[in-house]
Formats: sequence, structure tokens, C-alpha cells
Amino acid sequence: MKTLREYINDASAKKIAIGHFNISDLAGLKGIFGAAKGLGLPVIIGVSEGEREFVGVKTAAVLVKSLREEYDYPIYINADHTYSFEKIEEAAAAGFDMVIFDGAKLPFDDNLREAKRAVEFARAKYPDLLVEGELGYIGQSSKILKELPSGAALTREQFTKPAEAARFVKETGVDMLAPAVGNIHGMLGLGKDPDLDIELIGELKNACGVPLVLHGGSGLKDEEFVKAAKAGMAVIHVNTELRVAWKEAVAKAFADGQDEVAPYQFLAKAEEAVRTVVSARLKLFSGML
Repeated sequence: MKTLREYINDASAKKIAIGHFNISDLAGLKGIFGAAKGLGLPVIIGVSEGEREFVGVKTAAVLVKSLREEYDYPIYINADHTYSFEKIEEAAAAGFDMVIFDGAKLPFDDNLREAKRAVEFARAKYPDLLVEGELGYIGQSSKILKELPSGAALTREQFTKPAEAARFVKETGVDMLAPAVGNIHGMLGLGKDPDLDIELIGELKNACGVPLVLHGGSGLKDEEFVKAAKAGMAVIHVNTELRVAWKEAVAKAFADGQDEVAPYQFLAKAEEAVRTVVSARLKLFSGML
């Protein structure tokens, strides 16, 4: 089996993207894995700090690794949006394949310094651990939004700049970079999400030379995903879409089965809904559609 690094580099070379999907429970994990396995595509499971606190850092890592070992399948786990060095250490010790140091809200020099610290730690103790940096603030909530995130980069002048991205990657040594290119976390409930700056994605890829990661994929138009992957986004994150599908499926299951009391009967509907969304996204990201 290839390493996660190899899969990401292959996707970057082919101008397609690997899907990254977050979980909060076993139903979500089974839905994502079922979709990926059904299509024969690698997949990354993300757990944010909040999701890790709920699921358990070691528990999440063990669940994903058990699927990888039992089925000999390329499913990997990422410590999504990690804001402190201590949480980076915790995820690395638990056996995560990848960590994201999210210093997007920090001043540039502080972000650079802390991302570099994470990379140096990984190289010294966990050489196979991938480290992603984030440059450009796009919000933090994976939920339905009433308005655009306060402080998020919304114009070309506010987006990640190629020169700064190049410096950031060179001085930190990060394996991947998540920029701000018009993407936002969460989904706007009363309108469409902003359009991506596809031209800028290409400029950033050329400037920094590492695979790029698109955060905040929920709410984007299908054609933007395809263009983003061709321009340099080798990994695409989706979370809010899955949460919406999970919630709607469980709500319907409760309404339809008022005499049912077995939790797995309700969660099976959530698994099915998540699998449907992930399957469609993976086909799009990988060029199958």
C-alpha cells in the first residue's frame, strides 16, 4: 500500500484531489469508508480538536487503523485544525498520519514560527507524519451560516499571497499548505458561498511547490471543485455537508420510526446518507464525473 504522502503526490501530479471528510461518530466513519471502498479510492478521515475531544484521540486513530489493516485499504487519519503544539504532540503520539497546525488567525511571523516548530518536531520523532500549514483565515465553524465568517479573507487583496506562501513553505518545511482563495468554513444558509479564485490557486501552487489543500469545500459548486483540483488543490475538505446529511437522515428516521428504540437503526440511516454524499464528492474530486 502506498503512503499518504505518495497518494497526495500522485493526486497532485494527476490534477485530481483526495477527499477529506470529518467524523464525529461511527456512522459517519462507516459511511465514508463504504463510499471510498466502493469506488476504490483513497480517503482521509479528519477529526478536529472538538471532534477528537468527543470521539477520543486514540479511539479515532485506532478505528481508522483497524479499517486499514482489516481491509488492507488506504484510509488515513488527520488531526484537522490543531491550534497548539501540545495537541500536535497528542495526535502524533496517538498514531495519526497527518496533522494540521492552524495558525491562520495569528500574525504571519507567529504562524510561521509555530508551524516550523511542528515540522521540526515531526521530522525528529515521527518522520512519516505529514504536517500541513494554513495561511489565510477562512472562519472556523462547520455549520450553516447566516452570514460570512467575521474576519475571513473575502477579496483578492485579503487572500493568501503567492510570495508569502512561498516564504512560509520554504521556512517552515510544511508538506502541504491550506490557503485562503475565496473558500470559507461552513455553508451559507441564505445564499451561495463565494466563488474560488482559480487563477490564484495556480499561482500559489507554482510559487510554493507543495500540494495545496482546499478547506471549506461544503457549499461550493461542482465545477469549482474540478477547476480547483486541476489548478493545484490535491486534497479537498468536506464536513458541513456531511453534518447536514447526517442530521436530516436521523431526523427522518426518528419521525418514521417512533416505536423504534435501537440506536443503530437510526444511525444506519445516517451512515447511508453520509455514504451517498461522500460517494458523489469522491467521484467528482477524482475525475470520475
